[in-house]
Amino acid sequence: MEFLHTCLEYTLHLDTHLMNCIAEYGPWIYALLFCIIFCETGLVVTPFLPGDSLLFACGVAAGSGLLGYGETMALLCAAGIAGDACNYMIGRRVGPIIFQRDTRYIKKAHLLKTQAFYEKHGGKAILLARFIPIVRTFAPFVAGIARMRLASFFLYNCTGCLLWVCGLVSCGYFFGHLPWVAGHFSLIVLAIILVSLLPLVLAFVRAR
Repeated sequence: MEFLHTCLEYTLHLDTHLMNCIAEYGPWIYALLFCIIFCETGLVVTPFLPGDSLLFACGVAAGSGLLGYGETMALLCAAGIAGDACNYMIGRRVGPIIFQRDTRYIKKAHLLKTQAFYEKHGGKAILLARFIPIVRTFAPFVAGIARMRLASFFLYNCTGCLLWVCGLVSCGYFFGHLPWVAGHFSLIVLAIILVSLLPLVLAFVRAR
């Protein structure tokens, strides 16, 4: 519970923490931001790291002149694309090992169905997953396990990342200086999280 409380506190007040980090680390903040986005998208064990909220906060910082607008978008796009690619390659490597034999919970038939799904809808899944927390972390891993075609994955990986990063960073850059937004940053971040989680909630309701 304490860990969750700490994560929530950092997320809702990410603007303050980011400003402190910029003041403390100077130019090295770019390396830190790259690592966070890379790990959030590239490692299946770190889906709890901030993604959407961090991009928005980076846009706010860029609008205040503390970060370079173009440099921030280019760096975070590179981090997101590299993270998904790494996640995909990990899934592609461990997939045959996981599905080498049938077990009680893992069947080869499941892999074949997943592979067929990604052949038919994989591009759309990778593209839309960029905007959904947690799913964003696992989608490329599953795509790798299902051995989605590399060329298709690369195309939708890059497209989705560009839309995700440029969209959220630009929102922070152009609207973050507005008095209402600056005074209600926590509410804005919470709204971003809730909206991004809405597809998961709708999918759960439909499944029920």
